[in-house]
Amino acid sequence: MAIENTNNNNSLWAKILARLRVIIAVGEWMTLIINVAKATLRRPPSVKLILQQLYDIGVSSLPVCAITGFSTGLVLAAQSIYQLSDKGLTSVTGLMVTKAMMTELGPVLTAFMVTGRVGAAMTAELGTMLVTEQVDALHTMAVNPNRYLISPRFIAGTFMMPLLTIFSIVMGVFGGYLISVYYFGMPPNTYMDPIPENVKYFDLMTGIIKGFVFGVLIMTIACYKGMRTRGGAAGVGKTTTSAVVITYCAILLTNFFLTVALNVLHDQINRFL
Repeated sequence: MAIENTNNNNSLWAKILARLRVIIAVGEWMTLIINVAKATLRRPPSVKLILQQLYDIGVSSLPVCAITGFSTGLVLAAQSIYQLSDKGLTSVTGLMVTKAMMTELGPVLTAFMVTGRVGAAMTAELGTMLVTEQVDALHTMAVNPNRYLISPRFIAGTFMMPLLTIFSIVMGVFGGYLISVYYFGMPPNTYMDPIPENVKYFDLMTGIIKGFVFGVLIMTIACYKGMRTRGGAAGVGKTTTSAVVITYCAILLTNFFLTVALNVLHDQINRFL
């Protein structure tokens, strides 16, 4: 009986400690964001470092974002035509593809691709630098790691994510146009005409805002996990996997709250106008 009570107490304490670790991790993550912002404002990183990260995060991600957006547009248009043809509603295919790409699929899928390509590599790079004591060497040389390592990635990531999102949206609409017109024989005007009439600036701004927020999440979570790596090479692998999974979950949860918040805000603004 005493052994069972001891096991129950140990299980309870383990659950409490697990929850405390999550709270502590969130606090450390927010502290990192504040410290990076302070370091950036006090002494911005060199333009050379920022340009290198802009290329690595943005330009190098164009192919994967193009494939993702284009293939998503193909699938959306094909499914829309297949499902709506017997109801005589195929004329809304272009509108459906554009709305879906702008408000949801474009930002989320782009964020997923950037997380897998950039976020994982960033976590592994920073984690390797930490376990091989390169970060300690920066401290020895009086170089702030937040300004030298994290700030350029943060600036470049938050700047490039909205642009990559727009690029993915354009590729999605283009992919939907190609398959609708050249495979299903839809007149080009039928696909394109409803778009300018029904797509609002709010839809595009929704995608851009989501892209910016996802960029902040990807860069900060990847850098935070990388700078908290322990356990040598094995620890780098575990930390990288953890960073990708946490970022995916954060993107999905944040996407829901952003969707609700932006639409409620839009409705409130419309009431006053």
